[in-house]
Amino acid sequence: MRPNDCKFLKSHEWCKVVDGIATIGITDYAVSHLSDLVFLDLPAKGSSVTIGESFGEIESVKAVSSLYSPVSGEVLDSNKDLPDNLDWLGQDPFGKAWMLKVRVTAVSPEVMDTKAYDAHCKAEG
Repeated sequence: MRPNDCKFLKSHEWCKVVDGIATIGITDYAVSHLSDLVFLDLPAKGSSVTIGESFGEIESVKAVSSLYSPVSGEVLDSNKDLPDNLDWLGQDPFGKAWMLKVRVTAVSPEVMDTKAYDAHCKAEG
């Protein structure tokens, strides 16, 4: 079950903003469609992310996928343990498998709530 306190992009990234800090990751839907993850590249602390632009890549045995930011701002932290523990994405995509913490300057107007995202995933099949 997806958390109700997150917002989602059509490209399957999620964010949760608390006190101006966004935690960002990819959804359970994305993980299930990527399967067999082998590599993750995340930006360094102090770098910037921009709404709708790629902030990194995730690679499975099938394909390489860009990760898109639902917010703009400064990267305060990246989950340094995640690239060595990609199985966390399947176990806890909205918790332990967070990717970035960002000081938010703007949030994408295209983010969806949980209900809209669930409908989007259903429509995608």
